[in-house]
Formats: sequence, structure tokens, C-alpha cells
Amino acid sequence: MTDVLQFTLALARTAGELIVTERAGAALTLELKNGNELVTNADLSADNLICQRIAQRFPDHHILSEESSPNLGNIQDLTLPVWIIDPIDGTVNFAHGHNHSAVSIAFVEDGQIEVGVVFNPFTDEMFSARRGGGAFLNGETIRVAEETELSRAIIATGFPYEKSGIAPMITRLHAVLANCADIRRLGSAALDICFLAMGRMDGYYESLSLWDFAAAQLIAREAGAETGHFSPVPGGMDPQFYDRDILMANPVLFPKLLALLEAAQ
Repeated sequence: MTDVLQFTLALARTAGELIVTERAGAALTLELKNGNELVTNADLSADNLICQRIAQRFPDHHILSEESSPNLGNIQDLTLPVWIIDPIDGTVNFAHGHNHSAVSIAFVEDGQIEVGVVFNPFTDEMFSARRGGGAFLNGETIRVAEETELSRAIIATGFPYEKSGIAPMITRLHAVLANCADIRRLGSAALDICFLAMGRMDGYYESLSLWDFAAAQLIAREAGAETGHFSPVPGGMDPQFYDRDILMANPVLFPKLLALLEAAQ
């Protein structure tokens, strides 16, 4: 896995340099995907670069990518290794000139997320983890915060582009705001989870797509976070790949935040 990790780190940095260049240029284009989700030509360029490099190095591997191959099927049923890619997590931030966006790449083998890398090229922050090997920011070990009281906890979350199911989310938001110190909605799930991993946040919850959180989840777990869900995981589904009602926090806060969110259902 050391070679895979080094390959992934280099690939994330190259893709990050590309999206910085693309945003600085005059030809950034914006489109709506599925009627309400923003995508730019930089997303597509970075996706193409990442997929090409993986295909050249590992031609037999599968690729699950938000932009070019979002319908790979059930990860659990695949026998060959899988790469899970979000070329720009936080596209809306990226397109509006905010610097909270990142390249996210995870590597799965034998049903386990083995390597996770999340790189924010605008701040030069490279988060990484190898399963069983700890979590790192720019090569330095990171750990979750040690906050134990919900009343002092900073909780991160996000909201979907599609608004039909917003009512229960507002109910949960009200419960969190009433019982925790404050909330953050920064616009990149991958970076929010990495912020949890290195102590900038105390908890995180949201429903996502697998490419949004696969890499960051491993980083958080290796940094000491407890990861799970605040609603039942369907039978037969591996929890590490289940993308609904995700919850992460340090082991002391996790059950407290879980109870709070369950009561707000």
C-alpha cells in the first residue's frame, strides 16, 4: 500500500495544480448537472486526468468517479480494486472563488478502503491515511479533538441541491443548534470530515454520495474518530460504503450526537 499511497498523493497534487490553473484562467465554464448541481470544465478536466493516470498505471482496476463513471454498481460485489474519485469536492465554492474545495481519491481493495487522500490545492493542505497506519496533514500526524461536551462542540454539516426533503434536515439542524456550541456549513464534505480528523471540528453529519466521503472517512477513522450512521444501515450493506445519514465524531461525543440526531428524526 505504500506505493499506492505515494501514487495517490502525487496524483492528487497534480490534479490540484490543474484546477488552480483552470480557475485562474479566463475559460472557466459553468453548467448544471441533473438540473440543479453545478459542474465546471475544471471538474471534467481533473476527472479526465485522474482517470487516465489510474488507467495507465492500473489498467485492470475499476474507477468510480462522480463525473465520468458514477454508476459503477455495488462496490461490495466487485472483485478487483476500485478507485473512488471526486475531482473537485466543493464545486460551488470553487466556482465562486472560495478556497474550501479539494481533490478526493480513495483506493478500495478486498472490500476495504485502504488509502484515502484529500488535497486542498488553494491552502496546500494534503490530508492522507493508509488503513492501520494513522492519519496525516502534510506528513504530520493528526488526531481528533478531545471535546467531550455537546454544549461546547462545533458541528459541521451540509445540505443537498435538491430541496424536497429539507424539512427533516431543518428539524435536525434546530436540535444541533439548540444543544451544541455552533454549526459550520463550509461546502466541502471531504474537507469538513478532514477538519474533524485534525480537530478543527468536533462532529459531522450529512447524507452524501460515496465519492464525497470515502477518502475522508478513512482519514477521520485513522485519526481516532468513530464513524457510523444515525439511521439504520440496510441489511447486507457494508456501513463504510453507506452514504445516508452519516455521523462522525470522537468516541466520547459520538453517542451523544447520535442520541441527539435520533431524537430529532
